[in-house]
Amino acid sequence: MGFGHLFSWGFVLQALALVHFFRRRPEGYWFFVIMFLPTVGALIYFVVEVVPDFDLLRGMFQRRARRRRIDDLRRIVQENSAIGNIEELADLSFDEGQFAKARELYDKVLTSSQVTSVDPYYRRGLSALGLGDAAAAVRDLEHVVAAEPKYDIYRAAGVLAHAYALADQPEKAEAQFKAATDLSTLSETYYNYAAFLLSQQRPAEAREWAQKILAKKTTMPRFARRRERPWFTRAAALLKKIG
Repeated sequence: MGFGHLFSWGFVLQALALVHFFRRRPEGYWFFVIMFLPTVGALIYFVVEVVPDFDLLRGMFQRRARRRRIDDLRRIVQENSAIGNIEELADLSFDEGQFAKARELYDKVLTSSQVTSVDPYYRRGLSALGLGDAAAAVRDLEHVVAAEPKYDIYRAAGVLAHAYALADQPEKAEAQFKAATDLSTLSETYYNYAAFLLSQQRPAEAREWAQKILAKKTTMPRFARRRERPWFTRAAALLKKIG
């Protein structure tokens, strides 16, 4: 009975390890560790890869709390349409990836004379990008970068370049990418620049910027590599596409 109980828990641990592996895409050798050393391998994997990622579990609880708060705010806004309530609901909707709803709410926020920050413009621009409306994103992001060039640790500058590229404004995209990469080392910006260069039939330059992302692996601490893993995966896929 005790052995069967241990075996069942080992199977659960192995299944959870595999779920985490396929979601986070760590080094490939972990798959074999989990599969061929079921309980022990899964336990080692959890200690090395999952425990440092407990912020993901915290994020899951935060998402649940956020969704409850969204439901509460929707009821509150029906009775009290104060700009503060609407902006909080817009921010939470944005964080949940509900870009259409967020954009609609930011429209209401930005009609108010109480707005003193560029953040609603920034988030409305990102929402527009999420909805595939690059032209609208450009308008908001231009406003943000003109007012605060360093906004969001220069991410706004990089996203504006990406918006120009998506809006079929290659000259502006090129100039903005150069300005952004002169000031920032964000992998997101590097990747979007590489993708833009490839779209402009400049594969050698695209390869160079994608390789800069992967080169970060050697100098980054483990926790930072985990955070950057999605960009490493994208950069590797882009390099494979370039050939």
